[in-house]
Amino acid sequence: MNNLTETEIRALNEALDDEYRSFATYDQVIADFGEVPPFSNIREAERRHIDALCVLFARYGLPVPENPWSGKVDRYASLQEACEAGVAAEIANAEIYERLLQATERQDILTVFRNLHEASQQRHLSAFQRCAQGSSGRGGHGGAKDGRVNTGVVMSRIEDGHFQQALSDA
Repeated sequence: MNNLTETEIRALNEALDDEYRSFATYDQVIADFGEVPPFSNIREAERRHIDALCVLFARYGLPVPENPWSGKVDRYASLQEACEAGVAAEIANAEIYERLLQATERQDILTVFRNLHEASQQRHLSAFQRCAQGSSGRGGHGGAKDGRVNTGVVMSRIEDGHFQQALSDA
């Protein structure tokens, strides 16, 4: 069932590891500072990203590794410092996905990688930038102009071999 190349397997594992690290980091920030946006919103988006990658692991018969990052991520002295680290993490995430997109020509993997890259760059990065600047109109923690928190995360789900995409607003 697994007819992936070694390069594709490494790419899937690297993507999952990066999503695991992000989830564990944002989970630690929430443990330290409470359920604060954008961390609470983006942590849930990271959970969906992990789920989308796990669908690919299942499709190709790959074992899903456990999250090695729980309890092993950096902790921050302030929420401001955590927001600044979030900006740096999302920039690094973009670089990872730009490289991983070159690792395969399989449309299902490319679609998930593109969706995760887009979520990182179009939603997560801007939310962390607003948080770091303290200028969102929601106490410096992200929000839409109308006062709603807009996560807008693109979710990918494979059902019967087809991708479905939906936007999610918290």
